[in-house]
Amino acid sequence: QVQLVESGGGLVQPGGSLKLSCTASQTIFNMGWYRQAPGKERELVARFSRDGTDYADSVKGRFTITRDTAANTIYLEMNSLKPEDTAVYYCWAMSFVDIEYWGKGTLVTVSS
Repeated sequence: QVQLVESGGGLVQPGGSLKLSCTASQTIFNMGWYRQAPGKERELVARFSRDGTDYADSVKGRFTITRDTAANTIYLEMNSLKPEDTAVYYCWAMSFVDIEYWGKGTLVTVSS
């Protein structure tokens, strides 16, 4: 069983920045970030793919996903945050045998 531990959420003013991190308890095939806003479905934010990285259109140019493979850790640098970025952000991982795992989520609130 893979454990995913997220950190870095919190309250930030519009235009501000936050950096999320997620560490997997063991080596994993792929990782990424999703989010779920109140009353909405969970959506992809950013994840690694065969061709590089995939981003939601709404975050392109503002968010950057990076990874430390040796530490089984990914990061999400979020800049120019908007109120509509308010959501619970979930770390996602996929094992080498196509099993998906989810973190418990970390709340990001963008408000003045």
